[in-house]
This record gives sequence, structure tokens and C-alpha cells, in this order.
Amino acid sequence: MTPGPVRLGQWPTPLHRLDRLASVIGSPPLYVKRDDLCGFGLAGTKARSLEHVLADALDRGCDTLVVGGGPPSNLVAAAAWAAAVVRLRCVAVLYGSPPRHVHPNLALTRWLGAELRFTGDPERSSVDELLPGVVEELAQAGARPYALPRGGATPVASVGAALAVEETAEQLRASSVESVTVVVATGSGGIHAGLLAGVHAVGAGWQVVGMSVSRPPHEVEGRVHQLATACAAARGWSPAPPSSVVVHDVRGSGYGVPSAPGREAARLAAVTEGLLLDPVYTAKAMAGLVSLVERGLDGPVLLWHTGGIAGALGGLQPLAAGAVQPVEDRHDDQ
Repeated sequence: MTPGPVRLGQWPTPLHRLDRLASVIGSPPLYVKRDDLCGFGLAGTKARSLEHVLADALDRGCDTLVVGGGPPSNLVAAAAWAAAVVRLRCVAVLYGSPPRHVHPNLALTRWLGAELRFTGDPERSSVDELLPGVVEELAQAGARPYALPRGGATPVASVGAALAVEETAEQLRASSVESVTVVVATGSGGIHAGLLAGVHAVGAGWQVVGMSVSRPPHEVEGRVHQLATACAAARGWSPAPPSSVVVHDVRGSGYGVPSAPGREAARLAAVTEGLLLDPVYTAKAMAGLVSLVERGLDGPVLLWHTGGIAGALGGLQPLAAGAVQPVEDRHDDQ
């Protein structure tokens, strides 16, 4: 039997209509799902994922959460926080070396007591290579580790987003909205996959559009469908068809590098609606949404605000210091 989730967030998160922003960009009715207001640290939608990850870890008798990512990772900070709450040891495997300038997420991870293991290699894939060895080392030392890869994109983690679909559908129905285009930032694909699995399971009349911030769309499509299928299987649901996976490319100059359309979209969201969007994920997703509107998107549209508030603040630091453009801010989360 699948264990029940460990409660972290305050659900449901709000659903807001963005009339001022919609007027500026010429959008049909525009909504935002405010998972940035999840009520658990700065975890955003990751709190939904971690509720099921922690339940699985505890059900397996694990005592250590081993999580992979980058020094500025939203997931790593959220996982460290969640582990602390349920009294699990947390070991973070991070690519690169200890940075000279500490990102807010890394500061949180340290403050929350996670043990840091740096790979010494700036390539993100170095985490994938080192993490299994750390898990084995901990097991040989008598620990009972539970591994969470970069981005936390596992079928168990995707269940959190899948179960958020009915919550959101009820909120939309209260506004007489049945059919909607959902726009979400897609990195490792776990949140996108969960939403897709949940939409198909409840028969919602939605299209989920992933805005790829990390990988080529054709690669993302395969990853998302595989995860969505595994997530559905874990819940006993029928799988979503491959044709339901829709991905657009909003990477710009590359992963972790803020884009000009993203900066403009973030500024518009801030000055019209008071929304704070991070430059790596949600700002690029909003830019993708604006592009869809410009190409004639018909019907209500919803941006899934996945969080990333610490990342947003980190991205503002160089601007406040007078830099012409934000410095590169590398994550590997959604």
C-alpha cells in the first residue's frame, strides 16, 4: 500500500486572476497557481513532491536523505528543510566546488544542517556520477539512505503535482472555467509529468504546455512522458498518451542564463501584479506564455508558479549592485 504523504505545505494554495497583466499583454483570462505561497519555507511546488518522497523514505525505514543538485538548487534547499522537519539526516551532493559567493539557497541548505559533498567538477552530470557512490558509502557506514536525483524527478515525487490537479480544477470551476491551458517551467520534468498524469486521470479539459528551460524539447518530451506514465502506474491510473506532451523551447542562451524575454516578463509580472518570478524557471515560463498569447492563444491560460523565490532574490543581487545583466544562476530543479 502506498504510504500517505507527510504534511508539509498548506493546501490548497491560492489561485489568482491576473487582470492587469492580461490587459498589458493582450491575453485571454489569465490565472496563476500560487504554489510560491505553499506555506513551507521557500519550497514552492517542491513541497508537494517532498511530501510523497518523505513518506516513501520513512516507509522504507530510511534515516538519511541524499539529494543531488547545484549550489543554488531550489530542490536541495527544500529537501534539507523537509529532512530537518522529520528528523532525517540530509546529505547534499553538489556539482562544482564551494562557491565564493553564497547563493541564498546554499545558505539555507547549510543553515538547516545538511552535509555538503562537492564533486569538484562544474558539469551538472558529475552529480549523477558521484551520488550513487555517496549512497553506497553511507550504507556501508550503517546508514539507511534514500536517494533523490537532480531535480527530484521520480515517479513518487511527481505524484505531488498530479494530486494538485483536482485541487486546482475545483478552484477554476468556482470561476466557471473548465478548459484551460496550463503553462509550467520544465527542467528535469517531474512537475510537468505529474500535472500531465493528473490531468489525464481526472479527465480535466486542460492542455499542459511545458516551457523547457534546460534541455532540447525533443529530449524533454520523452522524459516527461516516461515519468508521467510511471507516476500514473504508481497510482493505478491509465497513462496519458504521448501526443499530450507539449514542450516549447525557452532556454535562450542556455540553462541557468537569464533571458531578455524572461527579464521583461518578470518585470511586467512584478509591476502589474506584484508577482516575483525567478530568472531560471518561472520568468522564462511567463515569457513563453506571452509568446503563446502573441501567436493567438485562445481561451483561459494559467501559469503554474512553482516557487523559486530564493532564486529570484539571488538573481536580483547583481542588478542591485549595478551589473548590466544578471550573473549566471544555475539550478536543475523542475
